[in-house]
Amino acid sequence: MNETILIVDDEKNIVDLIEIYARQQGYSTLRAHDGKTGLALADSAAPDLVVLDLMLPGTDGWEV
Repeated sequence: MNETILIVDDEKNIVDLIEIYARQQGYSTLRAHDGKTGLALADSAAPDLVVLDLMLPGTDGWEV
């Protein structure tokens, strides 16, 4: 499986947990801890799925 999931959340433990389960299922993962970085990664890497927290510092999930 070559699908990639972008996980955007400001809480490291949540990103870690989602990443563990995604990788166990064969997905590649990308991580971002704020909206600005998440947008940049989404633009440059074109992930297959984005898991996005709405309550992010700076650029929130609604703006993303």
